[in-house]
Amino acid sequence: MKAIVLVFLGGGLGSVLRFLVGKYLNNYHSLPFGTFAANILGSLFIGLILGYALKTESLSQSSLLLLATGFCGGFTTFSTFAYENHLFLRDGNLGLFLVYTIATFAVGLLAVFAGIWLVKLL
Repeated sequence: MKAIVLVFLGGGLGSVLRFLVGKYLNNYHSLPFGTFAANILGSLFIGLILGYALKTESLSQSSLLLLATGFCGGFTTFSTFAYENHLFLRDGNLGLFLVYTIATFAVGLLAVFAGIWLVKLL
């Protein structure tokens, strides 16, 4: 039961923060920068969190559930990303679809690696 509560709390915080990021960034551009920012920051956060956990072995399972599973899971959003790509394709915006999809995957992966690398430097 404790694990469920931790994931619930972390996920709730992450979801609220994702809502705020999307609210302020998605309305001003043709690309959904709010979703992009949430997914890239979430990738960086999980890289930092898991990199720190691997390096120091000091994060408990409860901390990982709260931060990685809960917060990062609630903050990032694959479903919104997928829907936005559907809209690009539906509207015939193949170029935006390709840019958004490739950038999200490439920069997201780089952000995870960067988070792990940054922790190793410290």
